[in-house]
Amino acid sequence: MDANRPLLVTFAGGDSGSWSVERMTTVRGARLKTVGRVALLEGSDSLAPPGSAWILKGVTGGDHYVTDGERHALLARQAPLGRPEASAAAMIPIRKNAEWWQLSHQERRAIFEERSHHIASSLAYLPRIARRLHHGRDLGEPFDFITWFEFAPADADAFDELVGMLRATEEWSYVEREVDLRLSWRHP
Repeated sequence: MDANRPLLVTFAGGDSGSWSVERMTTVRGARLKTVGRVALLEGSDSLAPPGSAWILKGVTGGDHYVTDGERHALLARQAPLGRPEASAAAMIPIRKNAEWWQLSHQERRAIFEERSHHIASSLAYLPRIARRLHHGRDLGEPFDFITWFEFAPADADAFDELVGMLRATEEWSYVEREVDLRLSWRHP
């Protein structure tokens, strides 16, 4: 896969998939139907397993609020997905409120990094925690973003620390819906 080419990713919650759901927490807003497994499917020709309770989609691509310098810092430190030791994962879909989307791009950038320090604070957790961001807003999906994280089970506390730190920022005051799924790799 070309890392620069957008990739459609489908997340299907149900009874099948390679990731077992250890817990689902509704952080804010409406919940997702409780499921036992999540299938992560890459590509536009991927079909969700029959009987999926929910299907969410997102496209990889441009980190909209990241400068070139921040992008290079992330790329230099970020681990790839699919590492054998990274058998724990988190899937966190979020939707921001209308107030967020009414702000100019520059105002959102100022909140994202200049005041919330989203990238700068997150760098300390790389490469232990790998992540990939999926954009769903322009697809008409119920969540604006789905972030997929993978890490070794020994790094679960570091991941909780990272998420807690981000949720305490000004940026998160604009989140109106968030669900936190914690998963572990299990062969289907």
